[in-house]
Amino acid sequence: MTTSLQAPTGAAVQDLSTALELSPVESHLHPEGSFDLADHSVPTGLEEIWRFTPLKRLRGLHQDTPLDGDDLSIQVDAPDGISAVSVPAADSARGASGYVPVDRVSARAWEAARSVFEVTIPANLETDEPTTIRLHGSGADQAAAGHLLVRAGQFSKTVVVVDYDGSATWAENIEVVLEDGAQLTFVTIQDWNDDSVHVVTQHARVGRDAQLRHIAVSLGGDVVRASTSADYRGTGGSVEMLGVYFADAGQHIEHRLFVDHTAPRTKSNVEYKGALQGKDAHTVWIGNVLIRKEAEGILTYESNDNLVLTDGAKADSVPNLEIETGDIEGAGHASTTGRFDDEHLFYLQSRGIEEEEARRLVVHGFFNDIIRRIGVPSLQERLIASIEEELAEHVGRLA
Repeated sequence: MTTSLQAPTGAAVQDLSTALELSPVESHLHPEGSFDLADHSVPTGLEEIWRFTPLKRLRGLHQDTPLDGDDLSIQVDAPDGISAVSVPAADSARGASGYVPVDRVSARAWEAARSVFEVTIPANLETDEPTTIRLHGSGADQAAAGHLLVRAGQFSKTVVVVDYDGSATWAENIEVVLEDGAQLTFVTIQDWNDDSVHVVTQHARVGRDAQLRHIAVSLGGDVVRASTSADYRGTGGSVEMLGVYFADAGQHIEHRLFVDHTAPRTKSNVEYKGALQGKDAHTVWIGNVLIRKEAEGILTYESNDNLVLTDGAKADSVPNLEIETGDIEGAGHASTTGRFDDEHLFYLQSRGIEEEEARRLVVHGFFNDIIRRIGVPSLQERLIASIEEELAEHVGRLA
């Protein structure tokens, strides 16, 4: 990989990870992790965590294809005070989130990554402008691996955006660490070309009274599989995961969410919305919240809504909730999958709006509920424009 940034000359930043003493949990939904690749057998598709993924289209990322490609470049636009540098893997602070690979692709990416791209937000720093990391792929023939580590210091408040485009076959691990009292909005935008395959595992560790808003936008790529998890280092932490996705003909977009309530009096809210159209368009959403017996007094909710625009498209949605204590403030989940609401279309058409425009308005309104809650005006405008491009290209032909 090439990058316009230089590795730091000083010592690596101190590892922020801490050991959490938790009761063991037996569940097929979140297998035990390991850094040893030998502990991760090649998936067959029968495993719970792989049963929805089209393994034959992963180009060997789950097997043994070399991860030595270098057709990716990184550009960074960061406000003053924020450090964004590429560090040799041996000198980096990776592992600061406490993450341990839980599947073979993640373990292979960890082993193959030669460097770690580290973004560090100092304590007490507040910025109005986001830090934007643009990763551009210029070819999908050679697979590659990468690692990103984002650390938000105590009582900092900022936004980090990771923007993917171009063509790539890319296996990646992302770690996000929030120290006590930090507020971080972390955004990923999957705007790949149609020939791209991206398998990414993200894990966040949230400190005492810290607030993480994680936003995923998936629009492009042949196969995109994003596994996102979060846990807590202290009481009062809050995690909000918002997602928007739009799948076209033949496209597979898969999101797997796991919130592990490892501390009492913590909160989480997961809300994803997706639309899909065209033959063999396939979206997968797997949500899971684990409330450990140590996590008393927590509040959590997860939901997923899917809008199927044409015949031949398929949406799989599986919410899960595992509770090991009866002392909780509230917990729930919901999932819906449906077609256009004919009453909405009739209402708009009865007021003189053409059917094509009415369909676009319905889909736009479906997504707008989440987009308006992002809280970053420039990013909201960008996403609205991207959704409008999708709608202009496809929805008008759905009559």
